[in-house]
Amino acid sequence: MEDVAKPVTKSGEVEVMDGSDIMELVENDKVFSNFIDHKFRDLDRDCDGHLSVKELQPAVADIGAALGLPAQGTSADSDHIYAEVLSEFTHGKDCKVSKTEFKKVLSDFLIGMAAGLKRDPIVILRIDGEDLLEFIDSPGFEPEMSSIFSELEIPNGSLTEYINKAFEKLTVDKGMPPVLDSWVTSNIIVPALESCGVGEDQPVSQETFLVEFKKVAETVAQLLKDQPVIVAHSENTFDGTVIRRLLSNKFELEKTLDTTVKSMPKDPHGRISKNCVRIALDQLASSAGLPPIGAVYQMDEIIHESFKMFDVDDGKLVKEDEFKKILTEVLGSIMLQLEGNPISVSTNSVVHEPLTSASTLLQPSSM
Repeated sequence: MEDVAKPVTKSGEVEVMDGSDIMELVENDKVFSNFIDHKFRDLDRDCDGHLSVKELQPAVADIGAALGLPAQGTSADSDHIYAEVLSEFTHGKDCKVSKTEFKKVLSDFLIGMAAGLKRDPIVILRIDGEDLLEFIDSPGFEPEMSSIFSELEIPNGSLTEYINKAFEKLTVDKGMPPVLDSWVTSNIIVPALESCGVGEDQPVSQETFLVEFKKVAETVAQLLKDQPVIVAHSENTFDGTVIRRLLSNKFELEKTLDTTVKSMPKDPHGRISKNCVRIALDQLASSAGLPPIGAVYQMDEIIHESFKMFDVDDGKLVKEDEFKKILTEVLGSIMLQLEGNPISVSTNSVVHEPLTSASTLLQPSSM
Protein backbone atom coordinates (compact mmCIF):
# COMPACT_ATOMS: atom_id res chain seq x y z
CA MET A 1 0.00 0.00 0.00
CA GLU A 2 1.75 3.14 -1.16
CA ASP A 3 -0.05 5.48 1.20
CA VAL A 4 1.19 3.55 4.24
CA ALA A 5 4.73 4.70 3.55
CA LYS A 6 3.72 8.35 3.92
CA PRO A 7 4.09 9.99 7.33
CA VAL A 8 0.77 10.27 9.14
CA THR A 9 2.03 13.09 11.31
CA LYS A 10 3.33 16.48 10.24
CA SER A 11 6.15 16.79 12.76
CA GLY A 12 8.64 14.60 14.51
CA GLU A 13 10.88 11.98 12.93
CA VAL A 14 9.60 9.34 10.54
CA GLU A 15 11.33 6.15 9.41
CA VAL A 16 9.86 3.68 6.94
CA MET A 17 10.69 -0.02 7.32
CA ASP A 18 10.10 -1.47 3.85
CA GLY A 19 12.38 -4.54 3.85
CA SER A 20 15.12 -2.97 1.73
CA ASP A 21 17.75 -3.32 4.51
CA ILE A 22 16.91 -7.01 4.89
CA MET A 23 17.25 -7.66 1.14
CA GLU A 24 20.54 -5.75 1.10
CA LEU A 25 21.86 -8.11 3.77
CA VAL A 26 20.65 -11.33 2.13
CA GLU A 27 21.76 -10.40 -1.38
CA ASN A 28 25.34 -9.62 -0.31
CA ASP A 29 26.84 -13.14 -0.23
CA LYS A 30 29.98 -12.20 1.68
CA VAL A 31 28.20 -10.12 4.33
CA PHE A 32 25.36 -12.62 4.72
CA SER A 33 27.75 -15.57 5.05
CA ASN A 34 29.64 -13.69 7.74
CA PHE A 35 26.33 -12.88 9.46
CA ILE A 36 25.36 -16.59 9.39
CA ASP A 37 28.77 -17.67 10.70
CA HIS A 38 28.42 -15.50 13.79
CA LYS A 39 24.76 -16.40 14.39
CA PHE A 40 25.50 -20.10 14.02
CA ARG A 41 28.47 -19.90 16.36
CA ASP A 42 26.39 -18.14 19.03
CA LEU A 43 23.71 -20.84 18.83
CA ASP A 44 26.06 -23.85 18.64
CA ARG A 45 26.65 -24.13 22.38
CA ASP A 46 28.35 -27.53 22.29
CA CYS A 47 30.50 -26.51 19.28
CA ASP A 48 29.77 -29.73 17.36
CA GLY A 49 29.09 -27.94 14.06
CA HIS A 50 25.35 -28.67 14.15
CA LEU A 51 22.32 -27.16 15.92
CA SER A 52 20.08 -29.32 18.08
CA VAL A 53 16.37 -28.59 18.55
CA LYS A 54 17.22 -26.99 21.91
CA GLU A 55 19.97 -24.84 20.37
CA LEU A 56 17.56 -23.68 17.65
CA GLN A 57 15.01 -22.34 20.14
CA PRO A 58 16.55 -18.82 20.45
CA ALA A 59 16.52 -18.49 16.65
CA VAL A 60 12.88 -19.64 16.51
CA ALA A 61 11.94 -17.13 19.23
CA ASP A 62 13.73 -14.34 17.35
CA ILE A 63 11.93 -15.17 14.10
CA GLY A 64 8.61 -15.15 15.97
CA ALA A 65 9.39 -11.75 17.50
CA ALA A 66 10.40 -10.41 14.08
CA LEU A 67 7.07 -11.64 12.71
CA GLY A 68 5.26 -9.76 15.48
CA LEU A 69 4.11 -12.87 17.35
CA PRO A 70 3.56 -12.86 21.11
CA ALA A 71 5.96 -14.89 23.24
CA GLN A 72 5.74 -18.67 23.05
CA GLY A 73 3.16 -20.12 25.41
CA THR A 74 0.76 -17.16 25.26
CA SER A 75 -1.39 -18.24 22.30
CA ALA A 76 -2.23 -21.63 20.80
CA ASP A 77 -2.34 -20.18 17.28
CA SER A 78 1.02 -18.45 17.73
CA ASP A 79 2.57 -21.57 19.28
CA HIS A 80 1.45 -23.46 16.21
CA ILE A 81 3.39 -21.00 14.03
CA TYR A 82 6.46 -21.31 16.27
CA ALA A 83 6.26 -25.09 15.83
CA GLU A 84 6.12 -24.65 12.06
CA VAL A 85 9.15 -22.35 12.12
CA LEU A 86 11.10 -25.02 14.00
CA SER A 87 9.85 -27.65 11.56
CA GLU A 88 11.24 -25.61 8.66
CA PHE A 89 14.70 -26.12 10.14
CA THR A 90 14.31 -29.76 11.23
CA HIS A 91 11.78 -31.00 8.61
CA GLY A 92 9.62 -32.26 11.44
CA LYS A 93 12.28 -34.57 12.84
CA ASP A 94 14.30 -34.52 16.04
CA CYS A 95 17.54 -34.03 14.19
CA LYS A 96 20.48 -31.65 14.13
CA VAL A 97 20.76 -28.88 11.54
CA SER A 98 23.90 -28.05 9.59
CA LYS A 99 25.15 -24.54 8.94
CA THR A 100 24.23 -24.87 5.25
CA GLU A 101 20.63 -25.79 6.08
CA PHE A 102 20.45 -23.09 8.74
CA LYS A 103 21.59 -20.49 6.21
CA LYS A 104 19.07 -21.63 3.60
CA VAL A 105 16.08 -21.61 5.95
CA LEU A 106 17.00 -18.30 7.59
CA SER A 107 17.51 -16.76 4.15
CA ASP A 108 14.03 -17.91 3.10
CA PHE A 109 12.48 -16.41 6.23
CA LEU A 110 14.27 -13.08 5.81
CA ILE A 111 13.29 -12.84 2.15
CA GLY A 112 9.68 -13.54 3.15
CA MET A 113 9.84 -10.83 5.83
CA ALA A 114 11.30 -8.36 3.34
CA ALA A 115 8.54 -9.15 0.84
CA GLY A 116 5.92 -8.56 3.53
CA LEU A 117 7.46 -5.21 4.54
CA LYS A 118 7.71 -4.15 0.90
CA ARG A 119 4.00 -4.89 0.46
CA ASP A 120 2.94 -3.38 3.82
CA PRO A 121 5.66 -1.04 5.13
CA ILE A 122 5.84 -0.10 8.79
CA VAL A 123 6.15 3.61 9.53
CA ILE A 124 8.12 4.49 12.64
CA LEU A 125 6.87 7.75 14.18
CA ARG A 126 8.32 9.97 16.86
CA ILE A 127 5.35 11.42 18.77
CA ASP A 128 6.63 14.60 20.42
CA GLY A 129 3.50 16.61 21.28
CA GLU A 130 3.63 19.05 18.35
CA ASP A 131 0.81 17.42 16.37
CA LEU A 132 -1.32 17.14 19.51
CA LEU A 133 -0.88 20.87 20.21
CA GLU A 134 -1.77 21.65 16.62
CA PHE A 135 -4.98 19.63 17.02
CA ILE A 136 -5.83 21.35 20.32
CA ASP A 137 -5.41 24.79 18.72
CA SER A 138 -7.36 23.89 15.57
CA PRO A 139 -10.98 24.96 14.90
CA GLY A 140 -11.94 21.27 14.72
CA PHE A 141 -10.87 20.46 18.28
CA GLU A 142 -14.06 21.41 20.12
CA PRO A 143 -16.51 19.87 17.59
CA GLU A 144 -14.56 16.61 17.46
CA MET A 145 -14.19 16.31 21.22
CA SER A 146 -17.89 17.15 21.67
CA SER A 147 -18.72 14.34 19.26
CA ILE A 148 -16.45 11.93 21.15
CA PHE A 149 -18.04 12.94 24.47
CA SER A 150 -21.53 12.25 23.11
CA GLU A 151 -20.43 8.75 22.02
CA LEU A 152 -19.06 7.78 25.43
CA GLU A 153 -21.35 5.69 27.57
CA ILE A 154 -19.97 5.39 31.09
CA PRO A 155 -22.78 4.85 33.65
CA ASN A 156 -22.00 6.95 36.73
CA GLY A 157 -18.58 7.60 35.21
CA SER A 158 -16.20 10.12 36.74
CA LEU A 159 -14.61 12.98 34.82
CA THR A 160 -11.29 11.11 34.95
CA GLU A 161 -12.89 8.08 33.29
CA TYR A 162 -14.40 10.24 30.54
CA ILE A 163 -11.05 11.90 29.86
CA ASN A 164 -9.25 8.54 29.77
CA LYS A 165 -11.80 7.09 27.35
CA ALA A 166 -11.60 10.19 25.16
CA PHE A 167 -7.83 9.83 24.87
CA GLU A 168 -8.37 6.26 23.68
CA LYS A 169 -10.34 7.68 20.74
CA LEU A 170 -7.42 9.82 19.56
CA THR A 171 -4.82 8.19 17.32
CA VAL A 172 -1.42 9.05 15.86
CA ASP A 173 -2.94 11.34 13.23
CA LYS A 174 -3.87 13.66 16.12
CA GLY A 175 -0.46 13.23 17.73
CA MET A 176 -1.46 10.70 20.40
CA PRO A 177 0.43 7.47 21.07
CA PRO A 178 -1.63 4.38 22.04
CA VAL A 179 -2.88 5.25 25.54
CA LEU A 180 -3.65 1.63 26.39
CA ASP A 181 0.09 0.99 26.44
CA SER A 182 1.07 0.69 30.11
CA TRP A 183 4.14 2.94 29.74
CA VAL A 184 2.09 5.70 28.09
CA THR A 185 -0.59 5.40 30.77
CA SER A 186 1.80 5.54 33.74
CA ASN A 187 4.29 8.08 32.34
CA ILE A 188 2.07 10.40 30.30
CA ILE A 189 -1.66 10.13 31.04
CA VAL A 190 -1.66 9.63 34.82
CA PRO A 191 0.90 12.40 35.52
CA ALA A 192 -1.08 14.78 33.27
CA LEU A 193 -4.31 14.07 35.14
CA GLU A 194 -2.58 14.52 38.51
CA SER A 195 -0.88 17.73 37.37
CA CYS A 196 -4.21 19.22 36.29
CA GLY A 197 -5.90 18.20 39.52
CA VAL A 198 -8.76 16.35 37.85
CA GLY A 199 -10.83 14.88 40.67
CA GLU A 200 -12.81 11.67 40.75
CA ASP A 201 -15.84 13.44 42.23
CA GLN A 202 -16.09 16.34 39.77
CA PRO A 203 -19.49 16.48 38.03
CA VAL A 204 -19.49 15.49 34.35
CA SER A 205 -21.03 17.73 31.72
CA GLN A 206 -19.98 18.41 28.17
CA GLU A 207 -18.83 21.91 29.07
CA THR A 208 -16.74 20.70 32.02
CA PHE A 209 -15.35 17.86 29.95
CA LEU A 210 -14.17 20.17 27.12
CA VAL A 211 -12.47 22.58 29.51
CA GLU A 212 -10.73 19.91 31.59
CA PHE A 213 -9.83 17.68 28.65
CA LYS A 214 -8.09 20.60 26.92
CA LYS A 215 -6.03 21.30 30.05
CA VAL A 216 -4.99 17.66 30.36
CA ALA A 217 -4.26 17.37 26.63
CA GLU A 218 -1.99 20.43 26.74
CA THR A 219 -0.12 18.85 29.67
CA VAL A 220 0.13 15.56 27.75
CA ALA A 221 1.66 17.46 24.82
CA GLN A 222 4.28 18.98 27.14
CA LEU A 223 5.10 15.57 28.63
CA LEU A 224 5.46 14.14 25.12
CA LYS A 225 7.85 16.97 24.28
CA ASP A 226 9.97 16.00 27.29
CA GLN A 227 9.57 12.24 26.67
CA PRO A 228 8.82 11.55 22.98
CA VAL A 229 7.20 8.19 22.28
CA ILE A 230 8.25 6.01 19.34
CA VAL A 231 5.30 4.31 17.62
CA ALA A 232 5.29 1.66 14.89
CA HIS A 233 2.34 2.39 12.59
CA SER A 234 1.08 0.06 9.87
CA GLU A 235 -2.00 -0.21 7.71
CA ASN A 236 -3.16 -3.30 5.87
CA THR A 237 -6.15 -3.91 3.64
CA PHE A 238 -7.04 -7.50 2.82
CA ASP A 239 -9.39 -7.45 -0.18
CA GLY A 240 -8.59 -10.72 -1.97
CA THR A 241 -6.70 -9.03 -4.82
CA VAL A 242 -3.45 -10.93 -4.25
CA ILE A 243 -5.31 -14.25 -3.97
CA ARG A 244 -7.13 -13.58 -7.26
CA ARG A 245 -3.83 -12.73 -8.94
CA LEU A 246 -2.31 -15.97 -7.65
CA LEU A 247 -5.28 -18.14 -8.67
CA SER A 248 -5.37 -16.62 -12.16
CA ASN A 249 -1.70 -17.43 -12.80
CA LYS A 250 -1.77 -21.21 -13.21
CA PHE A 251 2.02 -21.54 -13.47
CA GLU A 252 2.67 -19.51 -10.31
CA LEU A 253 -0.17 -21.25 -8.47
CA GLU A 254 1.12 -24.73 -9.31
CA LYS A 255 4.66 -23.75 -8.37
CA THR A 256 3.47 -22.35 -5.02
CA LEU A 257 1.32 -25.41 -4.29
CA ASP A 258 4.15 -27.81 -5.23
CA THR A 259 6.58 -26.03 -2.91
CA THR A 260 4.05 -26.03 -0.08
CA VAL A 261 2.93 -29.64 -0.49
CA LYS A 262 6.51 -30.87 -0.69
CA SER A 263 7.09 -29.87 2.94
CA MET A 264 3.88 -31.50 4.26
CA PRO A 265 4.23 -34.70 6.35
CA LYS A 266 2.93 -37.75 4.46
CA ASP A 267 1.99 -41.31 5.36
CA PRO A 268 3.77 -44.31 3.74
CA HIS A 269 1.33 -44.08 0.82
CA GLY A 270 2.13 -40.42 0.17
CA ARG A 271 -1.17 -39.17 1.55
CA ILE A 272 -1.54 -35.95 3.56
CA SER A 273 -3.90 -35.25 6.46
CA LYS A 274 -6.44 -32.50 5.79
CA ASN A 275 -5.41 -31.09 9.15
CA CYS A 276 -2.29 -29.87 7.36
CA VAL A 277 -4.29 -27.38 5.29
CA ARG A 278 -3.88 -24.95 8.19
CA ILE A 279 -0.10 -25.41 8.09
CA ALA A 280 -0.02 -25.14 4.30
CA LEU A 281 -2.05 -21.92 4.28
CA ASP A 282 0.40 -20.39 6.73
CA GLN A 283 3.32 -21.35 4.50
CA LEU A 284 1.87 -19.73 1.39
CA ALA A 285 0.35 -16.75 3.23
CA SER A 286 2.85 -14.25 1.84
CA SER A 287 2.21 -15.44 -1.73
CA ALA A 288 -1.55 -14.98 -1.19
CA GLY A 289 -1.31 -11.62 0.57
CA LEU A 290 -2.57 -13.07 3.87
CA PRO A 291 -1.31 -12.51 7.41
CA PRO A 292 -0.09 -15.46 9.52
CA ILE A 293 -2.92 -17.28 11.28
CA GLY A 294 -3.35 -15.70 14.69
CA ALA A 295 -2.05 -12.26 13.65
CA VAL A 296 -5.36 -10.59 12.67
CA TYR A 297 -8.47 -11.86 14.43
CA GLN A 298 -10.84 -10.57 11.71
CA MET A 299 -8.91 -12.60 9.14
CA ASP A 300 -8.88 -15.63 11.46
CA GLU A 301 -12.68 -15.62 11.46
CA ILE A 302 -12.81 -15.67 7.66
CA ILE A 303 -10.14 -18.38 7.43
CA HIS A 304 -11.84 -20.57 10.05
CA GLU A 305 -15.14 -20.20 8.19
CA SER A 306 -13.46 -21.47 5.02
CA PHE A 307 -11.89 -24.35 6.94
CA LYS A 308 -15.32 -25.40 8.21
CA MET A 309 -16.75 -25.20 4.70
CA PHE A 310 -14.27 -27.80 3.45
CA ASP A 311 -14.01 -29.88 6.67
CA VAL A 312 -10.26 -29.42 6.84
CA ASP A 313 -10.17 -30.51 10.49
CA ASP A 314 -11.74 -33.93 9.93
CA GLY A 315 -8.28 -35.54 9.78
CA LYS A 316 -8.93 -37.50 6.57
CA LEU A 317 -5.94 -38.57 4.52
CA VAL A 318 -5.97 -37.42 0.90
CA LYS A 319 -3.64 -37.70 -2.08
CA GLU A 320 -1.45 -34.75 -3.08
CA ASP A 321 -3.72 -33.67 -5.94
CA GLU A 322 -6.77 -33.69 -3.68
CA PHE A 323 -4.86 -31.76 -1.02
CA LYS A 324 -3.91 -29.12 -3.59
CA LYS A 325 -7.52 -28.93 -4.74
CA ILE A 326 -8.77 -28.37 -1.17
CA LEU A 327 -6.11 -25.73 -0.54
CA THR A 328 -7.06 -23.94 -3.78
CA GLU A 329 -10.75 -24.05 -2.84
CA VAL A 330 -9.99 -22.64 0.60
CA LEU A 331 -8.07 -19.78 -1.03
CA GLY A 332 -10.99 -19.16 -3.39
CA SER A 333 -13.43 -19.07 -0.48
CA ILE A 334 -11.26 -16.60 1.44
CA MET A 335 -10.93 -14.45 -1.70
CA LEU A 336 -14.70 -14.25 -2.24
CA GLN A 337 -15.32 -13.32 1.39
CA LEU A 338 -12.69 -10.57 1.25
CA GLU A 339 -13.94 -9.21 -2.06
CA GLY A 340 -17.41 -8.89 -0.56
CA ASN A 341 -16.17 -7.47 2.72
CA PRO A 342 -12.55 -6.20 2.69
CA ILE A 343 -10.77 -6.00 6.03
CA SER A 344 -8.69 -2.93 6.87
CA VAL A 345 -6.42 -3.06 9.87
CA SER A 346 -4.47 -0.15 11.32
CA THR A 347 -2.09 -0.87 14.17
CA ASN A 348 -0.08 1.43 16.41
CA SER A 349 2.42 -0.12 18.80
CA VAL A 350 4.76 1.67 21.17
CA VAL A 351 8.39 0.72 20.59
CA HIS A 352 9.99 0.48 24.02
CA GLU A 353 13.44 -0.50 22.77
CA PRO A 354 15.70 0.45 19.86
CA LEU A 355 13.94 -0.60 16.66
CA THR A 356 16.06 -3.65 16.00
CA SER A 357 16.15 -4.95 19.56
CA ALA A 358 12.64 -6.35 19.86
CA SER A 359 14.08 -9.23 17.88
CA THR A 360 17.82 -9.97 17.85
CA LEU A 361 17.40 -11.70 14.49
CA LEU A 362 19.14 -8.92 12.54
CA GLN A 363 21.46 -7.72 15.27
CA PRO A 364 25.18 -8.28 14.71
CA SER A 365 26.42 -11.18 16.80
CA SER A 366 29.41 -10.90 19.03
CA MET A 367 32.63 -11.43 17.12
